[in-house]
Amino acid sequence: MKTVLYGPRGKELIIGDDVPTVIIGERINPFGKNGIKEALEKRDIDPILRVAEEQISDGADALNISVGAFGIDETSVLPFVVENITKRFDVPLCLESRNPLAIKRALDIGCGKPLINSVSGETHVMEGLLPIIKAYKTAVVLIASDGKGIPKDSDSRLKIIKDILEQTDRENIPREDIIVDAIVDSVALNAKAALNTFETMKMVKREWNLNLILGASNISYGLPQRSFINIVFLSTAINYGLTCAITNPRILKPYIMASDLIAGKDVLARRYISFCKALKSR
Repeated sequence: MKTVLYGPRGKELIIGDDVPTVIIGERINPFGKNGIKEALEKRDIDPILRVAEEQISDGADALNISVGAFGIDETSVLPFVVENITKRFDVPLCLESRNPLAIKRALDIGCGKPLINSVSGETHVMEGLLPIIKAYKTAVVLIASDGKGIPKDSDSRLKIIKDILEQTDRENIPREDIIVDAIVDSVALNAKAALNTFETMKMVKREWNLNLILGASNISYGLPQRSFINIVFLSTAINYGLTCAITNPRILKPYIMASDLIAGKDVLARRYISFCKALKSR
């Protein structure tokens, strides 16, 4: 299964099992320590563009844009950020919002074929977003959650994805435009968190062979030295069929490259060797 995204001026990005793991830069969100929340509140685009450029330079294939936080009006701020990023960069986008009006206004700007992140099993979310996704022919993330929290077992997660897929089928949204988030919570709260996610990923692949996405840093929330955990988790997830990760490319790209090599996604280690040569020249 291949999912294809496009940047605003046509840059193509293919997501699939037989291509390198796609890195979606996670840093444009209001919850980090990089000043993004303050920039969003002030409509100061320069810090946001700087973070976007840094992530692309660090190896991000696409950029996740999340503006939802207390005191921020998504319906005006999301289009504002999308418009400015698309003017500067021809990079595919991942729009993280469940606000239908915000998504529609962002799509009206003309940002290629982005990924909408995400549709849960909640009725109002599906009813609000799926018609827009169909009309604008975007790709979409289906997340294994239905508003009752993160299901603790893989069977419950699979049932949610099955229910959402029934709705996407009714809307005639192509399966190749669907990516599944098997969802992960922190191992600080649930010792089986990673194992449940891996089992769900395996089941999704077996049932529908859909592409898989994860927010890789969730696994380590609340713990010290988070990158140690994120690296091991992401490397293992790639071997369970992960095809794209929302993460920090500056920290994790080398390990993703190495994981792709181990997973058989880098013939003759060409990409890994090229990457290492580029590191030496910096």
